[in-house]
Amino acid sequence: METLRDILDAAARGVFPPADGRTTVVAQASHRDAGVLAFTAHAVVFTDEDPRWVHDTLAAVPCDALAAPMNARFLAAFVERTGRTSETIDAMLVGSPLPGEPALPLKEISDGGHPRIVYARRRRDDVRAWTTEGGVLVLGRGIAGRLEVSVEVDEGVRHRGLGRALVTAARQLAPEPLWAQVAPGNARSMRAFQAAGYRPVGSEALLIAG
Repeated sequence: METLRDILDAAARGVFPPADGRTTVVAQASHRDAGVLAFTAHAVVFTDEDPRWVHDTLAAVPCDALAAPMNARFLAAFVERTGRTSETIDAMLVGSPLPGEPALPLKEISDGGHPRIVYARRRRDDVRAWTTEGGVLVLGRGIAGRLEVSVEVDEGVRHRGLGRALVTAARQLAPEPLWAQVAPGNARSMRAFQAAGYRPVGSEALLIAG
Protein backbone atom coordinates (compact mmCIF):
# COMPACT_ATOMS: atom_id res chain seq x y z
CA MET A 1 0.00 0.00 0.00
CA GLU A 2 1.22 3.49 -0.83
CA THR A 3 2.34 5.61 2.11
CA LEU A 4 1.88 9.34 2.47
CA ARG A 5 5.57 9.84 1.67
CA ASP A 6 5.21 7.72 -1.48
CA ILE A 7 2.40 9.99 -2.66
CA LEU A 8 4.39 13.15 -1.95
CA ASP A 9 7.56 11.85 -3.58
CA ALA A 10 5.59 10.93 -6.70
CA ALA A 11 3.95 14.37 -6.81
CA ALA A 12 7.38 15.99 -6.60
CA ARG A 13 8.27 14.04 -9.76
CA GLY A 14 5.07 15.17 -11.47
CA VAL A 15 3.22 11.88 -10.96
CA PHE A 16 -0.14 12.45 -9.29
CA PRO A 17 -2.98 10.28 -7.97
CA PRO A 18 -5.53 9.42 -10.67
CA ALA A 19 -8.04 12.19 -11.40
CA ASP A 20 -10.93 9.84 -10.61
CA GLY A 21 -12.89 11.88 -8.08
CA ARG A 22 -11.99 9.55 -5.23
CA THR A 23 -10.46 10.07 -1.80
CA THR A 24 -7.57 7.92 -0.61
CA VAL A 25 -7.07 7.42 3.13
CA VAL A 26 -3.57 6.64 4.37
CA ALA A 27 -2.02 6.40 7.81
CA GLN A 28 -0.30 9.35 9.43
CA ALA A 29 3.47 9.35 9.14
CA SER A 30 3.76 10.82 12.65
CA HIS A 31 1.51 11.63 15.58
CA ARG A 32 2.03 15.35 15.02
CA ASP A 33 0.53 15.62 11.54
CA ALA A 34 -2.87 14.68 10.15
CA GLY A 35 -4.73 16.41 7.37
CA VAL A 36 -5.92 16.54 3.78
CA LEU A 37 -4.06 16.94 0.50
CA ALA A 38 -6.09 17.88 -2.57
CA PHE A 39 -4.76 17.15 -6.05
CA THR A 40 -6.65 17.44 -9.34
CA ALA A 41 -9.88 15.45 -8.85
CA HIS A 42 -8.33 13.31 -6.10
CA ALA A 43 -7.84 13.90 -2.37
CA VAL A 44 -5.65 12.18 0.19
CA VAL A 45 -6.67 12.15 3.85
CA PHE A 46 -3.86 11.16 6.18
CA THR A 47 -5.11 10.10 9.57
CA ASP A 48 -5.07 7.26 12.05
CA GLU A 49 -8.85 7.46 12.34
CA ASP A 50 -11.04 4.70 10.88
CA PRO A 51 -11.19 5.15 7.07
CA ARG A 52 -14.91 4.30 7.23
CA TRP A 53 -15.46 7.39 9.35
CA VAL A 54 -13.66 9.50 6.75
CA HIS A 55 -15.71 8.18 3.82
CA ASP A 56 -19.02 8.31 5.71
CA THR A 57 -18.37 11.88 6.83
CA LEU A 58 -17.40 12.97 3.32
CA ALA A 59 -20.55 11.40 1.89
CA ALA A 60 -22.66 13.46 4.30
CA VAL A 61 -21.17 16.82 3.29
CA PRO A 62 -23.78 18.75 1.24
CA CYS A 63 -21.58 19.80 -1.67
CA ASP A 64 -19.98 18.46 -4.83
CA ALA A 65 -18.07 15.30 -3.97
CA LEU A 66 -14.86 16.72 -5.47
CA ALA A 67 -15.00 19.63 -3.05
CA ALA A 68 -15.97 17.67 0.06
CA PRO A 69 -12.47 16.89 1.43
CA MET A 70 -11.65 20.62 1.63
CA ASN A 71 -15.15 21.72 2.60
CA ALA A 72 -15.37 23.59 5.89
CA ARG A 73 -17.92 21.10 7.27
CA PHE A 74 -15.65 18.11 6.72
CA LEU A 75 -12.60 19.90 8.07
CA ALA A 76 -14.54 21.03 11.16
CA ALA A 77 -15.71 17.45 11.76
CA PHE A 78 -12.13 16.21 11.28
CA VAL A 79 -10.82 18.74 13.82
CA GLU A 80 -13.52 17.80 16.34
CA ARG A 81 -13.00 14.07 15.83
CA THR A 82 -9.23 14.27 16.37
CA GLY A 83 -9.03 17.07 18.94
CA ARG A 84 -6.48 18.86 16.77
CA THR A 85 -6.11 22.44 15.56
CA SER A 86 -5.97 23.81 12.03
CA GLU A 87 -5.14 27.26 10.71
CA THR A 88 -5.82 27.55 6.99
CA ILE A 89 -5.88 25.79 3.64
CA ASP A 90 -2.55 26.34 1.91
CA ALA A 91 -1.38 26.01 -1.66
CA MET A 92 1.22 23.26 -1.93
CA LEU A 93 4.28 24.01 -4.07
CA VAL A 94 7.46 22.06 -4.78
CA GLY A 95 10.84 22.97 -6.25
CA SER A 96 13.66 20.71 -7.33
CA PRO A 97 17.20 21.23 -5.99
CA LEU A 98 19.41 23.71 -7.82
CA PRO A 99 23.18 23.44 -8.31
CA GLY A 100 25.63 26.08 -7.19
CA GLU A 101 25.97 28.31 -4.17
CA PRO A 102 23.37 30.89 -3.07
CA ALA A 103 24.02 34.36 -4.43
CA LEU A 104 22.85 35.84 -1.14
CA PRO A 105 25.29 36.10 1.78
CA LEU A 106 23.64 33.71 4.23
CA LYS A 107 24.69 33.10 7.83
CA GLU A 108 23.38 30.02 9.62
CA ILE A 109 22.01 30.82 13.06
CA SER A 110 20.92 28.84 16.09
CA ASP A 111 18.83 31.57 17.74
CA GLY A 112 15.84 29.54 18.80
CA GLY A 113 13.99 32.66 19.89
CA HIS A 114 13.35 34.10 16.45
CA PRO A 115 9.57 33.99 15.80
CA ARG A 116 9.96 32.29 12.41
CA ILE A 117 12.15 29.56 13.98
CA VAL A 118 9.79 29.12 16.94
CA TYR A 119 6.88 28.69 14.53
CA ALA A 120 8.82 26.23 12.35
CA ARG A 121 9.78 24.05 15.30
CA ARG A 122 6.12 23.54 16.19
CA ARG A 123 5.55 22.05 12.72
CA ARG A 124 8.88 20.56 11.65
CA ASP A 125 11.87 18.52 12.76
CA ASP A 126 15.58 19.12 12.11
CA VAL A 127 15.01 22.85 11.69
CA ARG A 128 17.89 24.94 10.31
CA ALA A 129 17.84 28.67 9.75
CA TRP A 130 19.91 31.29 7.93
CA THR A 131 19.81 35.09 7.97
CA THR A 132 20.74 37.72 5.46
CA GLU A 133 20.24 41.46 5.65
CA GLY A 134 16.50 41.93 5.90
CA GLY A 135 15.44 38.28 5.77
CA VAL A 136 15.34 34.82 7.34
CA LEU A 137 15.30 31.43 5.59
CA VAL A 138 14.21 28.27 7.42
CA LEU A 139 14.34 24.62 6.33
CA GLY A 140 12.94 21.65 8.23
CA ARG A 141 11.26 18.29 7.85
CA GLY A 142 7.49 18.48 7.99
CA ILE A 143 4.70 16.26 6.66
CA ALA A 144 5.95 12.68 6.25
CA GLY A 145 9.52 13.90 6.59
CA ARG A 146 9.45 15.98 3.42
CA LEU A 147 11.83 18.96 3.34
CA GLU A 148 9.93 22.25 3.73
CA VAL A 149 10.92 25.91 3.42
CA SER A 150 9.63 29.14 4.90
CA VAL A 151 11.00 32.66 4.67
CA GLU A 152 10.41 36.03 6.26
CA VAL A 153 11.30 39.42 4.79
CA ASP A 154 11.47 42.57 6.91
CA GLU A 155 8.83 45.16 6.10
CA GLY A 156 11.36 47.83 5.23
CA VAL A 157 13.01 45.84 2.43
CA ARG A 158 9.98 44.33 0.74
CA HIS A 159 9.25 44.78 -2.99
CA ARG A 160 12.97 44.47 -3.81
CA GLY A 161 13.11 40.80 -4.81
CA LEU A 162 14.55 39.52 -1.53
CA GLY A 163 11.78 36.95 -1.04
CA ARG A 164 12.42 35.49 -4.47
CA ALA A 165 16.17 35.45 -3.80
CA LEU A 166 15.66 33.66 -0.48
CA VAL A 167 13.44 30.91 -1.86
CA THR A 168 15.84 30.47 -4.79
CA ALA A 169 18.72 30.12 -2.32
CA ALA A 170 16.68 27.50 -0.46
CA ARG A 171 16.63 25.32 -3.58
CA GLN A 172 20.43 25.55 -3.69
CA LEU A 173 20.69 24.49 -0.05
CA ALA A 174 18.28 21.58 -0.50
CA PRO A 175 19.58 18.10 -1.41
CA GLU A 176 16.10 16.92 -2.47
CA PRO A 177 12.73 18.34 -3.59
CA LEU A 178 11.74 21.27 -1.43
CA TRP A 179 8.14 21.93 -0.42
CA ALA A 180 6.38 25.17 0.44
CA GLN A 181 2.99 25.83 2.03
CA VAL A 182 1.61 29.22 1.00
CA ALA A 183 -1.73 30.79 1.83
CA PRO A 184 -3.45 31.42 -1.54
CA GLY A 185 -4.37 34.93 -0.45
CA ASN A 186 -0.71 35.80 0.06
CA ALA A 187 -0.25 36.79 -3.56
CA ARG A 188 3.16 38.36 -2.94
CA SER A 189 4.53 35.11 -1.56
CA MET A 190 2.88 33.03 -4.29
CA ARG A 191 4.52 35.20 -6.94
CA ALA A 192 7.93 34.92 -5.26
CA PHE A 193 7.84 31.13 -5.08
CA GLN A 194 6.59 30.71 -8.64
CA ALA A 195 9.16 33.17 -9.98
CA ALA A 196 11.82 31.07 -8.22
CA GLY A 197 10.66 27.95 -10.07
CA TYR A 198 8.39 26.29 -7.52
CA ARG A 199 5.42 24.47 -9.08
CA PRO A 200 1.92 24.46 -7.54
CA VAL A 201 0.81 20.83 -7.20
CA GLY A 202 -2.26 20.98 -4.97
CA SER A 203 -3.58 22.26 -1.68
CA GLU A 204 -3.40 21.06 1.89
CA ALA A 205 -5.11 21.46 5.22
CA LEU A 206 -2.85 20.47 8.10
CA LEU A 207 -4.21 19.37 11.48
CA ILE A 208 -1.68 19.74 14.29
CA ALA A 209 -1.74 17.81 17.54
CA GLY A 210 -2.33 20.04 20.54
